[in-house]
Amino acid sequence: MPVEPTQDPFEDRLGAALRQTGDTFDTDRPALVAAGHTRGRRMRVRRRAAVFGGAASLALVGVGATLVLPGAGQGTDEERTRSAGRTGTAAVASATAAPTPLTGEEMIATLRSLLPAGKVTGATAQGTSTGTPYANVVYDDGQGAGAVAVGLGRVEPDSQSAREMTTCPDKAVFPHDACRTTRLADGSFLMIFQGYEYPDRRVDTKRWQAELVTPEGRHISVSEWNAAAEKDAPVTRPEPPLTPAELGKIATAPAWRGAADAIPVDPKGKPTSGTDLPPGADGTTVVKTLRKLMPKGLKVVSEGGQETEYGYVVVDDGRGATLVQINVQPDMSDVADQLFGPEAETLPDGTKVAVRQGPGEKGGEGVVMWTVDTLRPDGRRVVISAFNSGAQHTPATRETPALTIGQLREIALSEQWLTLL
Repeated sequence: MPVEPTQDPFEDRLGAALRQTGDTFDTDRPALVAAGHTRGRRMRVRRRAAVFGGAASLALVGVGATLVLPGAGQGTDEERTRSAGRTGTAAVASATAAPTPLTGEEMIATLRSLLPAGKVTGATAQGTSTGTPYANVVYDDGQGAGAVAVGLGRVEPDSQSAREMTTCPDKAVFPHDACRTTRLADGSFLMIFQGYEYPDRRVDTKRWQAELVTPEGRHISVSEWNAAAEKDAPVTRPEPPLTPAELGKIATAPAWRGAADAIPVDPKGKPTSGTDLPPGADGTTVVKTLRKLMPKGLKVVSEGGQETEYGYVVVDDGRGATLVQINVQPDMSDVADQLFGPEAETLPDGTKVAVRQGPGEKGGEGVVMWTVDTLRPDGRRVVISAFNSGAQHTPATRETPALTIGQLREIALSEQWLTLL
């Protein structure tokens, strides 16, 4: 699949992480983006199906994505580590439960049994024998039809991917109405997200979802829409049919956990739908370094980032806000030809530099994006973008970004990034 010249770092995180159960829920792939860190080198150069539709941050080429941003719900990193490490009596007991394989028909029957009274039509499903089990139905409680989907997956316990699946996005980067992450008694983390199929609100289709990750690495994802399909269907009701509490109840149903345990593993003994993430630059340090490298005269008004590789700041020089985002990635040499075309500059030390200027993609009126992408001979990549707005999904606040291409280039080529990888 060809790499697009501009891609968003945030959404593919939500793609690989939240919808790693397979391409079972159709999404607006052209609106998705890549960057951040649910990756593996090959994942970085292709857009994965995303649970959250269109939206938000740095338009980068071929970077996998999974952000851990400020405002990320409840539960400290220490709590997450303890739970992911299978501590606690309930977690240990749950780990010993026998797997319960489900056919596609049984996936549908289980979902139907968990829904409140109403009419269920249009059911499709795959069982656990495929490695990507899911069930999709159209549910009508008498107040309008809404699509409901459940997907099952597995991730490595105590992993970055496991934590990120239940981390709420930053509203400054990915607009939504509400999101909350709760740690359950057995050590599982449950995220309830209330947002939109398209965060730029190009249509009024709402997407609500529950994401559950257990200490043993089970991943249960339940999504619903206020339309009979997630895309290309008229809105049928003001809100999706299930309340957030009902979504959470379905996601935490014991039947799904046994079914998730039955997902086949590959010959190396890892879940077929799991993601093994390589280490990356510490996200907190990425943000601190980005702040330090900002030109004089720019006031940082907000900042954020993810656990590794990605950070952003919003700066203002007194003439309007500018969003500046950066990804710092190791081991990208194997995709150099896909990231850098013949127009790219090669510096004397072998570093490749590409400059891109064009319109923003996320719905903000008049928004433009300037990007400088760099790749060192040893595979270390730094790519930075600036916008003439404080967020891609809001209207432009100025004619051009507050930083020039020259300043972006200087930041991207700074030797300080090399100490992070």
